[in-house]
Amino acid sequence: MSLKLIRPSNAEDAAITAAARNDPDNPPFTDAELAALRPRRGRPPKANPKVQISIRYSAEVIDFFKSTGAGWQARMNAVLEDYVSSRR
Repeated sequence: MSLKLIRPSNAEDAAITAAARNDPDNPPFTDAELAALRPRRGRPPKANPKVQISIRYSAEVIDFFKSTGAGWQARMNAVLEDYVSSRR
């Protein structure tokens, strides 16, 4: 099956545009609203983001956490956070 774009005729396009403009649930943007829009990319910034570093652990420690399955890095972080909390 081939997909082919079927463009609406000028009359159909005008009818679609008129219906969209008269939709009370979705009014068109004003020029001022369009000018105020700013593109945002990616995820919103976190309040307390994690810091990426390079660190070396013994193979035994890494193998243990990896053997616990998906989310092993988050679990390792939780263990370290508990340690920090207990030392404060």
